[in-house]
Amino acid sequence: MAPSLRPLLLLFATLLFLQTLAEAATCSDCFTHSQAAYYPNSDEQGTDRGACGFGSFGATINGGDVSAASNLYRDGVGCGSCYQVRCINSNYCTDKGVVITITDQGSSGNADFILSRRAFGRMAQTTDAAASLLSLGVVDVEYRRVSCSYPNKNITIKIDENSNYPYYLAFVIWFQQGKQDITAVQLCETQNFVCKLLDRSYGAVWTTTSPPSGPLSLRMLFSGEDGDETWVVPVNNIPQDWKAGETYDTGVQVNV
Repeated sequence: MAPSLRPLLLLFATLLFLQTLAEAATCSDCFTHSQAAYYPNSDEQGTDRGACGFGSFGATINGGDVSAASNLYRDGVGCGSCYQVRCINSNYCTDKGVVITITDQGSSGNADFILSRRAFGRMAQTTDAAASLLSLGVVDVEYRRVSCSYPNKNITIKIDENSNYPYYLAFVIWFQQGKQDITAVQLCETQNFVCKLLDRSYGAVWTTTSPPSGPLSLRMLFSGEDGDETWVVPVNNIPQDWKAGETYDTGVQVNV
């Protein structure tokens, strides 16, 4: 080999190696190793008292394939996010695993997930394998963030029962879609476009005192791990005479 080519080949190999490292460090589709447990003394679905504030909706969303999270809860920002979780024991587990929605906060040793019994069993190949997994209690898993998908469902606003029209408004966002987080929410008067930034009270509950009057336009900021941010404005407004306990269809689906 000509001596003059060696530095070029060495430089090319170095650049290729650095590119591989960069891709590995930013791989959003890569799996992370962890552990998973399941809710003790629970029925097949999740809990209706989850820290995200979803209520009974948090037990049944995604067919009951739900989970509490420890670090992934992220002070409530992780509420409503979806993950593919699969156990790694080839004697019991499928390659596909299960897609779960975060609806609660909780920890159990080194486990990142406390799954519903239904979701825990759905990682298994067969009914007998599911029984074997449940008997273990805690299993090694790998997980990755995936897009939430709710066919034929629009993002929906559920007004909290503690809201007091017109002085105090609190709500949760149902059927969060896509792979990004909702990091900010604004309410805007539809006539003069005056907007107010809401507070994340806890979990997925957004609140404001002295909310704007009139029909209200909702604005949600979706933020990705790569720093990308997108404001989404639904086509439907929250009505002027909103009521505690009511749900309002925003008329929009999001794939970000």
